[in-house]
Amino acid sequence: MATITGQMVKDLREKTGVGPLDCKKALEQFDGDLDKAADFLREKGLAKANKKLSSGRSMNEGLIEIYQHFNKRLAVIVEVNCETDFVANTDSFKAFVREVAMHIASLSPLYVSREQIPAEVIEHERQIQTNRAIQEGKPAAMADKIAEGRMAAFYEEVVLMDQKYFRDDGKASRSIADLLRETVTQVGESIQIARFNRYAIGESAAAEETTEE
Repeated sequence: MATITGQMVKDLREKTGVGPLDCKKALEQFDGDLDKAADFLREKGLAKANKKLSSGRSMNEGLIEIYQHFNKRLAVIVEVNCETDFVANTDSFKAFVREVAMHIASLSPLYVSREQIPAEVIEHERQIQTNRAIQEGKPAAMADKIAEGRMAAFYEEVVLMDQKYFRDDGKASRSIADLLRETVTQVGESIQIARFNRYAIGESAAAEETTEE
């Protein structure tokens, strides 16, 4: 069995954000293999995070972050909640809130979660995708199923939690939901993105012109 050194524990802590005792146990379990130990701790942490997020805990603390682009033509205000003011003041939570604000500025989501999308908007998009499948020559009996499969791309375009984190790329890309669960693992409390608004010079006028047409 490999000898577990303090440096190995430190490296694993920096990679996962998990406490030293759990890091040491994971390294012992995987004979000093840093990557396997990290994967194990992430899976274990995400499972705990999912449990916290589904527990219905009260989240009445948190932060309101305001991000403004350097040219002052774009700004975002976002509210992110947690359970205690202690966690709200941690570097991990502050960094997460900041990243969410910058992500919203970059990718322009319209809703926090799928549940916020009006039913008529979802039905309209589903009908568009169904018609598109039929126009492509797909059998009518399969069009609805094909449309449902394509709805994932629609959700990723307009729903914050479904979007890929703007700093990631490639196969390892995380969604904002993944990033939230990782932060829950780090801070040990439930977190929710409550609401946001994105403002960009000229966008409101463009939206009004589209509506009038």
